[in-house]
Amino acid sequence: MSRRLLALLAGLVALVAVVAISTVVVLGLRDSPPGSSSGPVEDPGDPAWDVAVSTPVEDSYYPDHGDPGVDALHYGLDLTWEPDTATLSGTANLVLRATTAADHLQLDLLDALRVSRVEVDGTEASYVQGDQHLVVSTDVVADQRLLVRVVYAGTPAPVSAPTVRADVPTIGMNVTATGELWTMQEPYGAFTWYPVNDQPSDKALYDVTVRTPSDWVGVSNGVLESRRTDDGHTVTRWHLDQPAASYLTTLAVGDYVETTATSPSGVPLSYWTHRGDDRARAALAATPRIMAWNEAHLGPYPFASLGIVVVDSESGMETQTMITLGDTGYALSAPVVEHELTHQWYGDLVTPTDWRDLWMNEGLTMFVQGVYQAHTDGTSIDAVMQQWSAFDAQLRQASGPPGAYDPGQFGEGNVYYSPALMWNQLRHRVGDQEFWSLVRAWPAEHAGESVTRAQYYAWLEDRTGLRLRGFFRAWIMGATTPQS
Repeated sequence: MSRRLLALLAGLVALVAVVAISTVVVLGLRDSPPGSSSGPVEDPGDPAWDVAVSTPVEDSYYPDHGDPGVDALHYGLDLTWEPDTATLSGTANLVLRATTAADHLQLDLLDALRVSRVEVDGTEASYVQGDQHLVVSTDVVADQRLLVRVVYAGTPAPVSAPTVRADVPTIGMNVTATGELWTMQEPYGAFTWYPVNDQPSDKALYDVTVRTPSDWVGVSNGVLESRRTDDGHTVTRWHLDQPAASYLTTLAVGDYVETTATSPSGVPLSYWTHRGDDRARAALAATPRIMAWNEAHLGPYPFASLGIVVVDSESGMETQTMITLGDTGYALSAPVVEHELTHQWYGDLVTPTDWRDLWMNEGLTMFVQGVYQAHTDGTSIDAVMQQWSAFDAQLRQASGPPGAYDPGQFGEGNVYYSPALMWNQLRHRVGDQEFWSLVRAWPAEHAGESVTRAQYYAWLEDRTGLRLRGFFRAWIMGATTPQS
């Protein structure tokens, strides 16, 4: 997630002075109304889902979200938004894998989205909904795969975010004054619009159908496979062909206009801006140039397409293949676009297993943004890092070390700037050529995975031949800035 980095920089400087499978058949998306039990049914045993097999864990920071007993393989979401009644109706066809023997399956789902029916492998099942969870009664054994269908409806709403940041006081689905929808949901918040195992160690494939009033359109992750008008509604079908963590999904509904382009390397680009918003469309025209710069440093873009949707927010989010940006000058600026684009490699393609390792997403991404800033400003990388190093001590004191931050201060500057400084020190230690080789190789070799810091440390030591554990411990867990 990007933040008001420039404002933070200014404020903290003053204080010193005083964040693969393209052939999967689209299944589980129905043209019948949500709530109908007709339509195609997935085969939970289909090997197409194997790419999404994960090893879910209980999050050390936010254990109330996600259940390690569930491994979601595929979400087939069929959604209808009626702004006149502020009602989101959905049928979720979920391919789930039980990771252990149990007498139930637990998913995260906002209480306001009331469930009316649950089926397990085509048979109606009993369930209990409450405390932001949906518990489905069914006996399972380890590694068993099931098709769970959940029919629900209600008015979505965001929930309080575990942060003190002003630009993201809440996370999850928002309803605007004009009845439009948009969401940003890091570290959790997907449960505010669909039943989900809402923790980053569990990646899954997605197919999403969205029905909106005919003069609006629904935007989600992946490739837009079809768009049509049906009975007074615009119906869009979206297909995401590589596994994604739930916090990286997006949904926006409104009076959007699509502008298309192509990156210099041939990646299809689409920008979804509100009708008449020439400012946002003009700002996003820089995306092909930014994409070329990123690919030169990080390697080929790792997904089939890239989109950007502009929403009524002050922040930005690296939602997979469809970046979500606020409609402010800052959120639409080239550094923020570059930041969220870098996350497609660091955070999206490779994702932390646990939220204590948010620094793995944001630190390298922030460093790359610093390199981009040096490039555009005509200065050196070290000059940018020297500016940032001035307030590292204050960040650690205020929010904790990057790898042991205060859980109530999610996404603060300590997970951005402090590890960015660390990566610059590693760059000096190994040299530019080897450093950028490491930066490109890590996401390429671990595509689609959720990983731990121990895996990352071991990989870097193996690739460099250096003993780096003490170096990482000082930078990631230290209460004070390490000496260079």
